[in-house]
Amino acid sequence: MAFPSNGFRAGVITFPGSNCDRDMATAIEAVTGKPAVRIWHGDADLPDGLDLLALPGGFSYGDYLRSGAMAAKSPIMRAVVAAAERGVPVLGVCNGFQVLTESGLLPGALMRNAGQTFVCRTVGLKVENTQSPFTHGFTTGETIRIPVAHHDGNYFADDAVLDKLEGEGRVAFRYSEPVNGSRRDIAGILSANGRVLGMMPHPERAIDAAAHPSMGGADGRRVFENVIEALASA
Repeated sequence: MAFPSNGFRAGVITFPGSNCDRDMATAIEAVTGKPAVRIWHGDADLPDGLDLLALPGGFSYGDYLRSGAMAAKSPIMRAVVAAAERGVPVLGVCNGFQVLTESGLLPGALMRNAGQTFVCRTVGLKVENTQSPFTHGFTTGETIRIPVAHHDGNYFADDAVLDKLEGEGRVAFRYSEPVNGSRRDIAGILSANGRVLGMMPHPERAIDAAAHPSMGGADGRRVFENVIEALASA
């Protein structure tokens, strides 16, 4: 796999209550062969030279107030927002997606699942966008399989926001079956510049087909490979 000329460095943010930060770091190392930089939520600055920032799943601050609301006010998020505005790719998964919406990096909100139940299973995702660093290696309309595990994954935005996301091609993934009540079956969206991706499914749990046969194989690995290849060719 080709890497950026400066190598490849990814940072994983840990908030109080994160429980997928180690999974994310392990997945990144499995794909890249390079350890991820672990970053604490209370840090004010990011390490230099990061090529990717990942906000993992979990229950930051116990999901008090709203999922991701308190984590969005953590000191490190000011640096994450600034990095995203500079064009550094940012991936928010599950609780990380919630933090991205609460911080204003992505529009909309993640609400309680329809039916008020926790959903934990592998689901089909239809690829809607193939123009971002995270998705360029996919084929439009392709269905991939990634596991979900969430209680507050019901994506909501008003019609005007949804129409804008659709019109600008910023819906990255759509559930191929009803999962949690998300409007228009949205599973993942992109920022206006395409450099920030929030998604409820967990690509870090679908890295190795042999290790994760019940979780959908290795489709999640491709999300990380896509970022690396996009950076290498930039």
